[in-house]
Amino acid sequence: QVQLVESGGGLVQAGGSLRLSCAASGSICSINAMKWYRQVPGKQRELVASITPPGTTTYADSVKGRFTISRDNAKNTVYLQMNTLKPEDTAAYYCNAWDYCDSIPTSYWGQGTQVTVSS
Repeated sequence: QVQLVESGGGLVQAGGSLRLSCAASGSICSINAMKWYRQVPGKQRELVASITPPGTTTYADSVKGRFTISRDNAKNTVYLQMNTLKPEDTAAYYCNAWDYCDSIPTSYWGQGTQVTVSS
């Protein structure tokens, strides 16, 4: 089993910044893609950003140019730097990681961290 622990959420004013962290621990084989999702009550979970082990990134259109995903492979940790935050960024943010054991992928989720952006 792999555990993902997120940190860094909180309350910030519009235009401000936050940095989320997600550390993987436990019986890790080989973590491939690491991703950040967010979810607002009553809506589907939305993919915010993803990053591969070599560092290839993808972003949702709504966060391009404002958010930056990065990772430290040695620490099995992924980060999400969020700048120029908007009230519509308010959501619970979830870390997701795919671990490959003997080429069999398993998806793991963190418990979520709340980000609230006030106007």
